[in-house]
Amino acid sequence: MIKFSEEKLAKVNELISHYPEGKQKSAILPILHLAQESFGGWLSPETMDYVASLLNIEPIEVYEVATFYSMYNLKPVGKYMFEVCQTGPCMLNGSDQIIDYIKQKLGIAVGETTPDGLFSLKTVECLGACGYAPMMQLGKFYREHLTKEKVDAIIDECRQNAAMNN
Repeated sequence: MIKFSEEKLAKVNELISHYPEGKQKSAILPILHLAQESFGGWLSPETMDYVASLLNIEPIEVYEVATFYSMYNLKPVGKYMFEVCQTGPCMLNGSDQIIDYIKQKLGIAVGETTPDGLFSLKTVECLGACGYAPMMQLGKFYREHLTKEKVDAIIDECRQNAAMNN
């Protein structure tokens, strides 16, 4: 059964307290972030149902939000999520070629995860860094002016970090 730790539940209650009585649904985005972080990096139906119960709303209301935003993962993802921007400025600067290169290099398609569970590839809409195109988000950080060589270095860096943390 999915359940937040006491510490995380206190954080949920603190987030809900920021909104007027009866408007607890307003805390849905940060609570979904907390749930995704707490339960394996993705939001299972069971997790979304749990969030709905905490907010005293219908599960469909949580599903609508979770499926709308690309920042929420609805299936298991790798330890390293490559979120490559695919909007105009990045495309004009070669993001399509970068996406194709990552697919070839990792042997996965967009929306897939490598068999070792290390990498997932996702395409996203504008990340607001058009001047640094082509670019991607990796965790909390942007990786900018991507080239095949930079992608190779990022993959190597991730593999080294994973090896050190195991």
